[in-house]
Amino acid sequence: MSIVVITGGTAGVGRSTAERFAQAGFDVAVIARSEAGLAETVKNVEKYAVRALGISADVADARQVTQAADRIDAELGPPDVWINCAMCTVLAPFDAFSDDEYRRVTDVTYLGSVNGTREALRLMKPRNKGIIIQVGSALAYRSIPLQSAYCAAKAAIRGFTDSLRCELIHEKSAVRLTMVQLPGINTPQFDWARNKLDRPLRPVAPVYQPEVAANAIFNASQRNVREVWVGKTSFQSIVGHFLFPDLLDKMMAKQAWEGQKESAPITTPKPDYLDKPVEGLHQAHGRFDQEAKEKAITVDARLPGNIVLTVAGLALLALCKRYGKAR
Repeated sequence: MSIVVITGGTAGVGRSTAERFAQAGFDVAVIARSEAGLAETVKNVEKYAVRALGISADVADARQVTQAADRIDAELGPPDVWINCAMCTVLAPFDAFSDDEYRRVTDVTYLGSVNGTREALRLMKPRNKGIIIQVGSALAYRSIPLQSAYCAAKAAIRGFTDSLRCELIHEKSAVRLTMVQLPGINTPQFDWARNKLDRPLRPVAPVYQPEVAANAIFNASQRNVREVWVGKTSFQSIVGHFLFPDLLDKMMAKQAWEGQKESAPITTPKPDYLDKPVEGLHQAHGRFDQEAKEKAITVDARLPGNIVLTVAGLALLALCKRYGKAR
């Protein structure tokens, strides 16, 4: 029986990914902070007649991740797939961030992936097999305003992963590293992220269902692929960033600033998940079901050069059209 470990697996993409692997017959271990969220996720996963284990841990704490990995190894066995999906974010202009807020986003989103990767390697290297998947974002390449800490953390994960991949190649290790870059996803995070803006949060359109991300992550685990871009907007943004970054800076300054906020003002302040879990929102879907897409183009970032150039041309054309309408 194959075993998958998912950090941040009690809601959103992580929750949907846990179910996707369970459907495929994997035993599932989930690492997250909320005991209630873990209990719900384990119950949901066990419906697929697989073993499930929920462990409460803060991925920002390396010692807690080590303890969780030891327990998984003892109770389920060494993992075949380890997915680093835990994240948190704060939406605010940079000068509205406190030092503690910036550090917390970095510790969970970036160092949480580093901590998870370290433990995955510890359990995989002795068997010389396994795959580690970093759940990334198009924001790892093309940053947007109001999420400087999160964008920086996703970019840091990409740099860390590329460096480590080179080391594994040098060691002739069979352990594989993959990063899956996602577009805007319909998850509960927009109701529990720390919001220092004047209006409720939303993902930048177009929005995709979490099952789109889960399928891309699962498919990446079954293939020898370096990096995957999910959704048309992801590869438009990534390729466009390399071709005409100045244009994208101007577009993001306008479209992404307003595109991350709802039109109505905030009426009731909500608790956020930065320092402790928010209960009652541990589900895969957020509140954008009516507009969320159920299918997305998925691009292997190692496509031959002529196909990449074709994609780049289409991205350039689409972005220029969008920018023209926005002006």
